[in-house]
Amino acid sequence: MIIRWRAIDEPQPGPKWAGLFQEFWPDYHQWWIREGPEARPGYLDSVNALKTHMPELLPLYEELCDLAGGADHAARFLSFYCPPPYLSACSQALWPGPEPVLVRNYDYSAHAFDGVVMRTEWLGRTVLGTSDSLWGLVDGINDAGLAVSLTFGGRRVVGEGFGVPLILRYVLQTCETAEEAGAALSRLPTHMSYNVTVVDRDRKFLTAFMAPDRKAVLKHVSVATNHQEKVEWDSHARFTATVERERFLLQRLTLHVESEEKFIGAFLKPPLYSSAFSEGFGTLYTAVYRPRKLEMELRWPGSVWHMPLMAFDERTLAVQVPGF
Repeated sequence: MIIRWRAIDEPQPGPKWAGLFQEFWPDYHQWWIREGPEARPGYLDSVNALKTHMPELLPLYEELCDLAGGADHAARFLSFYCPPPYLSACSQALWPGPEPVLVRNYDYSAHAFDGVVMRTEWLGRTVLGTSDSLWGLVDGINDAGLAVSLTFGGRRVVGEGFGVPLILRYVLQTCETAEEAGAALSRLPTHMSYNVTVVDRDRKFLTAFMAPDRKAVLKHVSVATNHQEKVEWDSHARFTATVERERFLLQRLTLHVESEEKFIGAFLKPPLYSSAFSEGFGTLYTAVYRPRKLEMELRWPGSVWHMPLMAFDERTLAVQVPGF
């Protein structure tokens, strides 16, 4: 299968974002109403949740709702408040070399992936990352040199909270350091369990184990796969080999002295790299973030897409997904 990627640069919400909304909304709408629209929070509850927890984003949210046409379902979807459950896998780790480098594999269904990298200057902050659900992010970096990415936390619990792509957007829009990001991740409610790793340009880092039914736990750990402090969903853990991938990464960080390039290359091979698309999800890309250089890079076996935050070029790229 070929995934067609687009790199889009639109400093303020405008026709490019509106075009993406028109393109992706029919599929997102079907996903959002799959349990019926009454299963999702109403407009007032959604807006009030944003006002309570992410007031800084409210003007941007209202602007995007206007661009989307202002309909009720679209406004409720764009709030990211209590969306339908969704799972992914993913691996992420920090390379312990002289420059902080965050590397992650995004493991998800190729049929439910936008293939869009967005650079924005919303709310006075330049942010670059892999887009999800139109204004959320599954990984990214901002102009303060703060990088962030996520993995699924491997728990079945679903509760009241925001979808994690908007949580990552919020962190990159409002935080400059790992400490600030940790404080935000500690107070933001999430609707499912996720492990969010942040690193700043001063090499400060942390991983937040977020969950809807208990307080977030902040750990000074540099590796995250698909469980939190212990495995709580055995069948998912076996299916995703989360423990094996974590051990593999920890061994590389503690027992071997590897170059940055060799460490990144490990993400493009098993056991980190997955081609299990027929079983639900596989590795769609490997992302590399260098906070001090303000750089993002996407990699696939045999190809690299380099994207400096301050010298960003719009372009398209067709990538053959190995193993699909």
